[in-house]
Parts: sequence; structure tokens; C-alpha cells
Amino acid sequence: MIHALTFYLFATVGVVAALMVVTSRNPVHSVLWLILAFFNGAGLFVLMGAEFLAMLVVVVYVGAVAVLFLFVVMMLDINMIGLREGLLRYLPIGAAIAIVLAVEVIALFMDWTMAPEAMSLRAAPVPDIAEVTNTEALGNLIYTRYVYLFQIAGLILFVAMVGAIVLTLRVNPQVRRQSIATQISRPKSEILAVEKVRSRGGI
Repeated sequence: MIHALTFYLFATVGVVAALMVVTSRNPVHSVLWLILAFFNGAGLFVLMGAEFLAMLVVVVYVGAVAVLFLFVVMMLDINMIGLREGLLRYLPIGAAIAIVLAVEVIALFMDWTMAPEAMSLRAAPVPDIAEVTNTEALGNLIYTRYVYLFQIAGLILFVAMVGAIVLTLRVNPQVRRQSIATQISRPKSEILAVEKVRSRGGI
């Protein structure tokens, strides 16, 4: 009974926090709600017996990603009026995409059927906790059965990181930058001057 109540508590708070992330008007408040959602997700992982995943969520997502988001949002001067104008401009396109995704999800769940051997297959990868620790069992599963999916996930994150850098890169023409090709291709007359110096006279 206590386990079920704890699950519903974490799940309810997590769903409410996720809704507040996308509905809050203040970006700083959205990041704080995101941190709360991460903590509740970690609590759900603890209830499932995945303590290692719960620790990763708290250390990586809360301790690094969410805090980085918070610092970036607080340091940036976000123009809320411009964001709202852009939201109104692209609202029809966003609504159309949302309707299409909703129809696809509904069609997916209408044709969903549970295989008879699903329960046995779901319990098969979970080893006995007395034989293997949670961290070792997770590592054996990720780096053997799902190693290609793990590599694809890392590749997707790398592409996303490069795309974010390219989209946010701003070139300031007033900043002087080093051009290696221009430096190497300079003629000798621009970089070398031969002066005839008198003896004991200097230049």
C-alpha cells in the first residue's frame, strides 16, 4: 500500500511539473519545474529498483543539464514580446503538426495488442538481484543486446549538439580573427625588409 501511494505521489507531481514546464510564462520558473520533474522521475526509478538510473538522473540531469539551463536562461536577455509574436505567427503550423501527431498516436494505440509471451519476455532480461548488482545488470544489457541503439543515441546527441552550435553561432564582423591561409600566402615583401645599416650607426 505504501509503495503504491508513493508511486502515485511521484507520478502525479511529475506530470504536474511537466505541464508547468511548458505552460509557465517565466523561463526561470520553467527550468525550476523541470528540476522538480527530474527529481520525481528519479524517485520512480528508485521504486523500480533502478538505483543507478536514479543517481544518473539526479547527478547528470539535475546537477548539470538543468542547472546549466537555469544559468543560461538567467544570463540571457530574452525578449518575451518577440517570442510571443513568433508564437502567434507559427501557431497554425504548430497546431497542424500537433493534430497529425495526435491522430497517429491514437491510431497506434487503437491497433495495439499485447503478445501472449510479452510478460515472460519482459521479465527475462532482469537477473536475480542476489547474483548481479543493478549497475552490472544494466551495463551487460546496454553494451551487449542494445549496443547499436546505444551508439545511435550517442550519434543523435552529437548531431544535435553540432546543430545547436551552428544555429546559435553569431559572427561579429568587428572582431579580428586569425586567418592562417592569408598569413602563409603573404609575399616576402610584406613581411621582410632589408635595410642597409651603417657601421656603428644603427638604423
